[in-house]
Amino acid sequence: MSSKLKSTGEQVIQPYRAALETYIATNANPTHKFGHQPRLYALTQQIGQALTYDDDVVFAAVWLHDLGVFIGHRPEDAAALKTWDHVAYIIERAPAILTEAGFPAEKIPAVLEVIRTHQPQDTPLTLEATIARDADILEQLGAIGITRTLAKLGSDTRFCTFTDALHALKKQLTTLPDQLKLDTSRALAIPRFHIMQSFLDALESEAGPNLY
Repeated sequence: MSSKLKSTGEQVIQPYRAALETYIATNANPTHKFGHQPRLYALTQQIGQALTYDDDVVFAAVWLHDLGVFIGHRPEDAAALKTWDHVAYIIERAPAILTEAGFPAEKIPAVLEVIRTHQPQDTPLTLEATIARDADILEQLGAIGITRTLAKLGSDTRFCTFTDALHALKKQLTTLPDQLKLDTSRALAIPRFHIMQSFLDALESEAGPNLY
């Protein structure tokens, strides 16, 4: 049984939810990466509020999908990190983690499918995957998208300067909104789009050619 039946409002909180949250809280490194998971899950509930889907599957996928980007789970070597496939890593690890948490075994393949297609370049094949992917795209827009990108300065080899972050934010703004699948997601993206555009305009106005 799904823990949330959207059509009836029935809700049953399962103990494996707390177990997964605790596991990610323990493994999240840097610690600021922990906030992505609860925010992302809250977005999936907003996106799916009028839809009927398996919320257990979405919950588990959302909480586990980024395990492979945490320090301690990803390679430390810079060259290896450049080719690191964090999705393949968590798909391999997730079944054991979910089983240990007491997650229903019959739902594990659906969780893996959501994780497999959660990135913007992927094509989701299930409603659960579509909801999670849209939510992950929204997390890259707006004030949160700005904050998450700037937090990578100095700790991510892709972001050595403010200009690197500026280019990334511009790419997110110009490419991501059109990749959203659901009408609710597109509506949620509108204020985030304007916030990010205003920030980029102000940044370029204030810094001029001297952002570095």
